[in-house]
Amino acid sequence: MAKVIKINATIKKETLQPLNKLKNRRVAAYARVSTDSDEQFTSFEAQVDYYTKYIESNPEWENVGIYTDEGISGTQTKYRKGFQKMIEDALHGKIDLIVTKSVSRFARNTVDSLTTIRELKAHKVEVFFEKENIYTFDSKGELLITIMSSLAQEESRSISENVTWGVRKGFSDGKFSLGYKRFLGYEKGPDGRPKIVEEEAKIIKEIYGLFLEGYSTRQIADELNLKGCRTASNKGKWNISSVLSILKNEKYKGEAILQKTYTVDFLTHETRRNNGELPQYHVKNSHEAIIPIEEWEMVQVELERRNKLNGKYSFTSIFSTKLICGDCGGYYGQKVWHSTDKYRRCVLQCNKKFSGEIKCKTPAITEQQIKEAFVKSFNEISAKELIDDSLMAIEVLKDTEDLDKEEAELSVEAESLISIAKKMIEDNSTKEQDQEKYRKKYAALVEKHNRVLGRLDTIDKEKRKRLAAIKQIEMSMIAFKKIDEKLDEFNSKLWTMLIEKAIVKSDKTIEFFYYSGYQNTVEIK
Repeated sequence: MAKVIKINATIKKETLQPLNKLKNRRVAAYARVSTDSDEQFTSFEAQVDYYTKYIESNPEWENVGIYTDEGISGTQTKYRKGFQKMIEDALHGKIDLIVTKSVSRFARNTVDSLTTIRELKAHKVEVFFEKENIYTFDSKGELLITIMSSLAQEESRSISENVTWGVRKGFSDGKFSLGYKRFLGYEKGPDGRPKIVEEEAKIIKEIYGLFLEGYSTRQIADELNLKGCRTASNKGKWNISSVLSILKNEKYKGEAILQKTYTVDFLTHETRRNNGELPQYHVKNSHEAIIPIEEWEMVQVELERRNKLNGKYSFTSIFSTKLICGDCGGYYGQKVWHSTDKYRRCVLQCNKKFSGEIKCKTPAITEQQIKEAFVKSFNEISAKELIDDSLMAIEVLKDTEDLDKEEAELSVEAESLISIAKKMIEDNSTKEQDQEKYRKKYAALVEKHNRVLGRLDTIDKEKRKRLAAIKQIEMSMIAFKKIDEKLDEFNSKLWTMLIEKAIVKSDKTIEFFYYSGYQNTVEIK
């Protein structure tokens, strides 16, 4: 007869710990709150205190630490430093058991939760979820955790959707908030709206002023760094991008465009720029402006003009990208004469003056001569004539009837070509055909479609170019109307906003072309 010998268990099936172990189980706790409000902070402190006492009350447990995270979302564990440190210590054999309040405190992402638990389990580290009374080494643990994590994930999704709805509802009502800690010029006022911080507003005004005086964004950044002006985050130095972000931000003119970006995935928190996928809201007079609206608009027009120069904007003179040689059509640039002796002086002359076979006969001129010529040109203008010319130019630019008609016809043609192409592909897949003829016919169709798209793109660019020109003329009219009397001295902002180009001629005259369409010629003195 067979003899059966019983071999007694040596470990607890719930904890996988030896039944006759000699040392206590090393236990850590994890506590997290998801906001930084006072109420939640109290909850956070209470959790830490509770788990310290909870672990120390068990004679078989040894407290190896309370790991914590404050004000951090639970949807992704990779952003929680306390959580990461705890897992790292556990995987290095410093922890046997992790105690936490609930599955939702541990992670709201099912994938993160299960991946972490399985990794811990492989290293003989258990997790205990107090609220659900789940030990992960228990046979039912993983099934329950999967269910609970999924519920937690859906709860997170629901919260995210509710928050998003609330934000968008606020947008539609014209309500918004600023990241004041990283936004220069404003602080949160007693009524909840942005309130101007005067010392910071001086920096904003200086940036806009320098830009309209002809400074490049690099020069502005250097100037601010030289003066030791604080940045938006009060850290680091000014650079081109930080200056540009201020020059382009509509909030400095007292308006707000809301929902510029949106969250793609509530788990990854990935955001994208809103290019029309969701509605945007333009709130006018939302708060007190630091920069007058017309000045802000002038800056946008000048930014667009400089962008079109494809990097050719001069960092040394506001004249060089508007001053053109009448002989060759090239730009004037700054040159230094007699750089090493007492006769040293700076002039502007044609950059291509000596590069061609035929030398340009246009003269070299000083900045002072240009300034005097501009003042004379401006003072010769008849206000009525300039405004009439401006209004007439705007009417001509607004007349896009022919372009609109052609655009509509081409759009229909493009759709038709796509339908024909689809039919060709379908026929080729179901009917036997000469493939060489098919390829040639299909290639011709694609080429025609590309030509249509190319023309549509050209029309779109032309319409956008006209809109930019209209804005430029409107801004120049505003700038002109602000001058009540004749100019006594050169005004760099007027030069920037009124003059499209100035052609220097070999007879020592300058022909000024205003954005309005007005033009006149003055002699260089």
